[in-house]
Amino acid sequence: MGKNDGQSKVLAQNKKASHDYFIEDTYEAGMVLTGTEIKSLRNGRANIGDAFATIRNGEIHIHNMHISPFEQGNRHNPLDPTRTRKLLLHKSQIHKLLGLSKQEGYSIVPLKIYVRNGYAKLLLGLGKGKKQYDKRESAAKRDAQRDIQRAMREKQKVAR
Repeated sequence: MGKNDGQSKVLAQNKKASHDYFIEDTYEAGMVLTGTEIKSLRNGRANIGDAFATIRNGEIHIHNMHISPFEQGNRHNPLDPTRTRKLLLHKSQIHKLLGLSKQEGYSIVPLKIYVRNGYAKLLLGLGKGKKQYDKRESAAKRDAQRDIQRAMREKQKVAR
């Protein structure tokens, strides 16, 4: 047993997702990867900013997730970095996601990639697309919260 068993380390994160979507539910999915892909992932060489998930034939796949080729890997026959990869979820979760994502304005959005118990996991979110005014409102709330935190820190400095 290693000292990191049970803990998770975030390898890639989709920061645009919370800006573009209201995330209503999350699902943890395993990923079908090759050995060199997992090595590259552990080195933090992944990008899920443009990735999206689809469900076909009862299986869920992720598209446009970029995992850079591993430097010490197979140089003569490298894999396509943005190839479609299969995700591992229970059938009941896939059916639930399929039904919910068919509704108007809902999408299956990858949120982050992390390692848990030695396995690469992808956190999927069921997101409802934000309108432009929702995005402005979210930004205003975030700025107001930041101003409140700044004022609290300044007040604590003066009180000392």
